[in-house]
Amino acid sequence: MTVIKSIIKPLNTDAIAELIVGFIQDKKGKDIISLNLTNIPEAVADYFIICHADSTTQVRAIVDNVEHELINIVGLNNVHIEGRSNGQWALADTGDIVVHVFQTEAREHYQLEDLWNDATIKIYENL
Repeated sequence: MTVIKSIIKPLNTDAIAELIVGFIQDKKGKDIISLNLTNIPEAVADYFIICHADSTTQVRAIVDNVEHELINIVGLNNVHIEGRSNGQWALADTGDIVVHVFQTEAREHYQLEDLWNDATIKIYENL
């Protein structure tokens, strides 16, 4: 009997960022954008992924789903979560990618994407 070994290439940051967008879409995150910060020397990460939700419950559901899927599907064990209990602005930080999940009013107030307007921006349609 021949044993066939499957070679699974590790996912790069770009691929993980795209997966995260899908994880957000699974929980109906709105107005998702990805900011590619790789060409900005002072940036703290390679990507910021930003979205918003209508309630604190949905903010928590999105960040919980991102964390769960990154750990269980992607295999990342270094996911750090902030702001989950508040539910106004939560984030999931992998080191290379920071996911910002805002409640709608908080996103409008902080306008985080405007602070990084020199980044390459990719806009995703709402599902």
